[in-house]
Amino acid sequence: MANIENIKKTAQAKRINQLIEESLAIEAEAAKDAGALGFMARALTQATMPHRKTDELRFTRTNGAFELSITSLGKHGLPYGSIPRLLTAWVTTEAVRTKSRELVLGESLAGFMRELDMVPTGGRWGTITRLRDQMKRLFTAAVSASYSDDERDTGINFALVEKYDLWWQPKTADQAALWESTLTLSQGFFAEVTQAPVPVDMRALKALKKSPMALDIYIWLTYRLSYLKRPTVIPWEALRLQFGSDYGRLTDFRVKFEKQLRAVLVMYPDAKVQTVAAGLDLRPSPPHVAFKAR
Repeated sequence: MANIENIKKTAQAKRINQLIEESLAIEAEAAKDAGALGFMARALTQATMPHRKTDELRFTRTNGAFELSITSLGKHGLPYGSIPRLLTAWVTTEAVRTKSRELVLGESLAGFMRELDMVPTGGRWGTITRLRDQMKRLFTAAVSASYSDDERDTGINFALVEKYDLWWQPKTADQAALWESTLTLSQGFFAEVTQAPVPVDMRALKALKKSPMALDIYIWLTYRLSYLKRPTVIPWEALRLQFGSDYGRLTDFRVKFEKQLRAVLVMYPDAKVQTVAAGLDLRPSPPHVAFKAR
């Protein structure tokens, strides 16, 4: 048992060292100047997708008076894990950059996968198979976002994608396809992602991609700290509902959250946050992506 614990500690230390090196590289060059300025849909920063595979066709998370539900519209099921989070960031970034609902995924499968920091591998458990599965899940999903308090009820509902046409050539991933792969965002999702997108550093997302929870925490902190005016403590139970409603015990969630928060703070060292007995203590902090880059 002691050997297993030592192996886990060694792996974690190695991971933190890797994140430190990547964080130093990010600090050396602003996201915009490095061509790494990305965006995330604001609704998906406040509540998120499942971390793990689920047989349910509807997934709901809450953040105070805000509630986000994701529903599968087809046979593929709900998107989960890191890949659809990276995909959503790419889609949002491209929509903001091109100001177009129709997005082109590039001339080759390998080229598009490099945009997501993925190395093409074949087979049942390869990255190409997993990417294709998550794309079908994400592109056949619908979102319902609502806010409700004593004075107001408001919400918005939209499918993410109106149309998609994906060409797959796993055996010749580096070759340009005869036809380009494209997708057309729904009008509702396009409006959501272009009217008030949240700026993020794509290099940070790629560095944290091994953990969907780390991605969620980073994106949320980037948004939350951009407008925080006074110290605020978010209770542990509220954090569990937002980031880990599939954790049965609050203590299990807290251990997982604190571990991933440490990784996030390596990438975002200016975030003035710390865990306390009552929850997560947030203090006004500079945004991870400078305001002038928006």
